[in-house]
Amino acid sequence: MTTLRRLAYATLTLAVIHIVFGAIVRISGSGMGCGDNWPKCYGHWFPPVDQPTLIIEWTHRLIAALLITTITALAIVAWTKREAPGVGGERGVARATAFAAVVVVVTALFGAITVWLGNVWYATLGHWALAATLLAGLTVTVIRAGGFGGARARQETGTVKASRGAAGAAALALLIILFGGLTATFPGANVACQGFPLCSGALIPSLPTQHVQMTHRLLAYLLFLHVLGMALSFAKRGEAPVVVRTARIALGLVVLQVLVAAAMVEMHLPAPLRSLHQGIGVFLWVTLFALAYLARLAARGAARAPAAAMAGAPSPGGAAP
Repeated sequence: MTTLRRLAYATLTLAVIHIVFGAIVRISGSGMGCGDNWPKCYGHWFPPVDQPTLIIEWTHRLIAALLITTITALAIVAWTKREAPGVGGERGVARATAFAAVVVVVTALFGAITVWLGNVWYATLGHWALAATLLAGLTVTVIRAGGFGGARARQETGTVKASRGAAGAAALALLIILFGGLTATFPGANVACQGFPLCSGALIPSLPTQHVQMTHRLLAYLLFLHVLGMALSFAKRGEAPVVVRTARIALGLVVLQVLVAAAMVEMHLPAPLRSLHQGIGVFLWVTLFALAYLARLAARGAARAPAAAMAGAPSPGGAAP
């Protein structure tokens, strides 16, 4: 299981790097840096590196190829170890890796469609949704392999209320990711709102492009309040320690994300620094999804505890077997 856990961590790290690099592709305008060719770049596997946009897009594709290779290796290792405890079965590592392997292939193919369509906003948004799904699958793989506190979550107990609250936060984060992708790719939406936290001084703007960006902001504010409430209530109720710790990490990331967003708008950050906004968003999505999964495991532990106590209790006619 140690080998699987390390490989799962490495694969998830590479997936995060790939998606953050995707932000650099978008911000630098390199999405069509290889023309409408896929998977080759202007008809070459190794094109002449004479244009910055070509270099950025080709590097993005190279990282994608490495990610596919790593996920395939992870799936093969999990399959060979499927007889080990916690690897095979319905909630084992093997099924999570198989899911990630399927999703990464679908994501790559959808990336090709996005290029062939000229990086239109709706295709890019679908590509983002698939990338978020891939991160979720790899996060589950890490947790099932014992990472991110997965082993502790199975031993600790939590409440269904915490599980539902964390699931709500993850769902809200996914919605924010989608609206963030829409804001970044929908023509004119990324510069539609001047000032922060309002949109050009208005809570309810008038232009459609402003509605897109302001909806993204309002969802982010709601997420901050929700995660703040979770971090405080989880600690007060004495939820599983691993769940409390993860909620606090998520709160820190939400605060950092809002600060970076404000700096982007008010200080007009250069393109490389603007990619920080998406990078933190990726880390936040992984953290909140991990929180939801860990809280679910802890809630299952609480449900198993009474059954285990009943099984070990003495029968009315004598001692327990």
